[in-house]
Amino acid sequence: MSRRRAEAADASGTAGEERPLRPTRPSGYRISGLQGHVITELGRAIVSGRFAPGELLPREPQLMAEFSASRPSLREALKVLAAKGLIEMRQKVGTRVRPRDLWNTFDSDVLAWHLGDEGAGPGQRDSMLRDLIELRQVIEPTAAQLAAGRATMEDLRRIRAAVQAMEAATGDMASYARADVAFHMAVFTASHNALFAQFAHLVADFLRLSFSIQQEALNERDNRIEDDVAQHRLVFEAINSGEGESAARAMRNVILNGKNSLLAALG
Repeated sequence: MSRRRAEAADASGTAGEERPLRPTRPSGYRISGLQGHVITELGRAIVSGRFAPGELLPREPQLMAEFSASRPSLREALKVLAAKGLIEMRQKVGTRVRPRDLWNTFDSDVLAWHLGDEGAGPGQRDSMLRDLIELRQVIEPTAAQLAAGRATMEDLRRIRAAVQAMEAATGDMASYARADVAFHMAVFTASHNALFAQFAHLVADFLRLSFSIQQEALNERDNRIEDDVAQHRLVFEAINSGEGESAARAMRNVILNGKNSLLAALG
């Protein structure tokens, strides 16, 4: 057993002290205050289809009145939405909604507007969820495989701590969801691939919504929760042992299990 593996095995007593990882917001914008209100409400209106792709937004005076915003706040909000790929602004033409395939869907705000109750309709939301599942099936097993060869002692402690938190929270779905998110964030971090780490915020948002959708359909004492914990532990054990192919296979099973539960809840 390598020094890293041996130290990881001895670290279980302190694993609970690890802080949960937080997803990043790659857009770089802080959505708060009046300007944040304008960004959020107008972004939701665009994603929901109220303002369709190719359509010109109302003129500034109308938008200022609707959102009770000053001209500088409105213009700054429009710049943020343009940076997210939702709109394009042209002098003497106006502000037009861009085609959906040009939107920055990986932006955490755009994703949240797609998945939230006040954003896209149920059909669009469900379609986005299925797309994200397929993307996870491609990326996360590879992240786990890389983690098996690259994880540091700190990485291993964090993954272990997340699994232990899941085991302790099988009767508390809110705590279980937080631990599950922390597990996947830790695996992405342990891959030591910068692009995979940026993808982590998508998985975090996806998992939070998935648990929200499934909560009414799942009994907190259902055996499926115990099975889910066991599958996550297999991912950790493979990463801890440096077995890349086994880690990838175990992660595929985790995602497949979550996919089946989510699709059953969606109906």
